[in-house]
Amino acid sequence: MRNIEEINNSTIKKILGKKKIPEFFAGDTIKVGVRIAEAKRERIQYFEGVCIAKKNRDINSSFTVRKISFGEGVERTFALYSPVIGSIKVIRSGRVKRAKLYYLRNRKGKSARISEKIKKRIGVDVSEQIQENEIVKETTDISNDKMAENKKEVLKNELQKKEIKKEKK
Repeated sequence: MRNIEEINNSTIKKILGKKKIPEFFAGDTIKVGVRIAEAKRERIQYFEGVCIAKKNRDINSSFTVRKISFGEGVERTFALYSPVIGSIKVIRSGRVKRAKLYYLRNRKGKSARISEKIKKRIGVDVSEQIQENEIVKETTDISNDKMAENKKEVLKNELQKKEIKKEKK
């Protein structure tokens, strides 16, 4: 008999095979596409706001999103692996020092802002850089060759002028 953790892990793998869930944290501004069934048809309504809390508990994982709607704070908690969630998109990453941002409930306006996290590009394609460097080297080699040729011509001209002056004397 399998234990509950194995069942939860297999369910999570099955869900992640069908849809992609991006990596996001508290402080990130995210856009959640929520499936809403109206009569016979189904539509997706987007809920965009700041993720103020995230609980990672296997299949029971959830996250809370807060937004200001018509001057009133609205919070909504979503189950991460729920079929109700159509899509999750990270709009911007926030730089925060806490895992739970419940203090934003008491703040309004500029004091409720979260600064943006600047992402560093660590995994840059080396092949592209090498090609760019080779192109730059080739152009500099060509320009250096042209400069050398120009210098030689200038020196020849100067020598010819000196010889002409000597002949005149």
